[in-house]
This record gives sequence, C-alpha cells and structure tokens, in this order.
Amino acid sequence: MTIVLGVVLAAGLLLALSPWLWPAHAPLSAPRPSLPASPLQSLGVEAPTRVVVLASVAAGLVAASVAWLVSGSAAFALVAGAAGLTTPVVVLRARRRRLLKARRAMWPDVCDLLVASIRVGMALPDAVAALAESAPAPLRPAFAAFGRDVHATGRFDPAAQGLKNALADPVADRIMETLRMAREVGGTELAVVLRTLSSSVRAEAALRAEVEARQSWIRGAAVLGAVAPWVILCMLVLRPEGAQAYATAEGAAVIIGGAVVSVIAFRAMLQIGRLPEPRRWFR
Repeated sequence: MTIVLGVVLAAGLLLALSPWLWPAHAPLSAPRPSLPASPLQSLGVEAPTRVVVLASVAAGLVAASVAWLVSGSAAFALVAGAAGLTTPVVVLRARRRRLLKARRAMWPDVCDLLVASIRVGMALPDAVAALAESAPAPLRPAFAAFGRDVHATGRFDPAAQGLKNALADPVADRIMETLRMAREVGGTELAVVLRTLSSSVRAEAALRAEVEARQSWIRGAAVLGAVAPWVILCMLVLRPEGAQAYATAEGAAVIIGGAVVSVIAFRAMLQIGRLPEPRRWFR
C-alpha cells in the first residue's frame, strides 16, 4: 500500500508540473527566428531551459520517492534521485549524438546536388536556396531560411554566415567557405572541388562508422559494468533484511562509495572509447 501511495504522489507531482513541462502551444507573440540559434536547436532536440530543469527535477523526485519507499535508505534515495535528475540531459545528449551521426551521412548528397545545380547553369545563391526542396529533410529549414535571407537582402555572404551558424557543422562550414571563395575569385573548377569534397566526406564517414562499430563493445561494457551492480542492489533492498542493512550508516557509506566509483569508472570507459569530434575551423 505504501508503494501505491508513493506512486500516486509522484504522479500527482508530475501532473502538477505538466503545464510547464508540456505547454499546449507557444505564445502567439513569440517571434519566430529565421534561423536556429544553436546546434541543438538546428537538430531539433533543444528544449527550453525551463522545461529541461523541470523535467530533471520531476524525474529526480519520482526516482528518489520510489527508492525511499522501496528501501527506506536515505543514501539509496539520494543516489536514485541524482540518477533521475540527470536522465533528461542524458536522453537529449544521446538523441543529439544519433542525429549528428545521421547528419554526417547527408553531406555527400548535398555536395552532389550542388554539383548538379551548378552544372545546369544555376547561380550560386539559387543553387544553395534550391536545397530547401531537394536536400534531406532535416536540413531543408536552414536552406529555406537562407533563401529568404538572400532574396530579402540580395547579399550572399551574410546569408552564408547565417547558414553556417544555423547548421553548426564542420562539413557545412567547408562547403560554404568553398562556395564563398568561388563567388569572390571565380573559377571553373567548383564542380570538381565539390565532387572531391563529397568523396572525402563519404570516405571519412565510412571510416568513422567502421571504427565506431569496432569500439561499440567499450560503450556496452561501460553500461553493463555501471548498471549491473545497481540492479543487484535493487534486488537486495527489496528484501526486508537487505533494506535494514543498507539503511544503516555502513550501508549508506557502501552505497555512496559505490555510486562515486561507478560514475568515475563509467566516465573513464566512455573516454577510452570516445572518438574526437571534428572541429569547426571556419566560423
């Protein structure tokens, strides 16, 4: 019965916070930016800070409440609350990594589309703006905003800089800098340069995917090594004698020490298996 009451209390807290966590619609008076303001927003995964904070607090309270009701250990509830507190941020970062990986495979197609547009005689601004209809779907809003900026101002460089800021991607920076240089100094080798860039990006993406596949066992081992002890701990505290043992000062010290060691070991394993992300040199 106590567990049921705790779950009902957590659900009530979540419902009380739901108007701020999931607003029905954006305010009508809020201006709509022409370009995304940050890399996360351009990927469609950035939530307002208020929503992230409220979701983190709600998840932490729910996790801590359930752990306290199950175990009666303040240390276990504290660790569970800390884990729940970081869950929304971890989910957002994981989604961002997946979308970045998917986006990395889109740039060769963008280069091929630009080459095709340039070969049929389209001007550079029109070729880039045409990507709003032919580019992969996640990239189209940024190119559509570029087209609006170019048609409104008639200036290529500021619109290109805004597009670079919106995409916030090293490959996009290289493509736009190539186009800007071709527009400034001219030349007939732009299609060859873009085709070469497309080949290098495709080869880099294939090599990176192969390395990530071979190193995926490191991340799997890190997750397994971090989660397995806590699964066993949860099974132990479900028994009355286990709950009493971990409710003592010695049990609290074991839980807190185990949490610290788990975090350090997990971060170390991720750092070992982490591949460096390409840097943006042309901002």
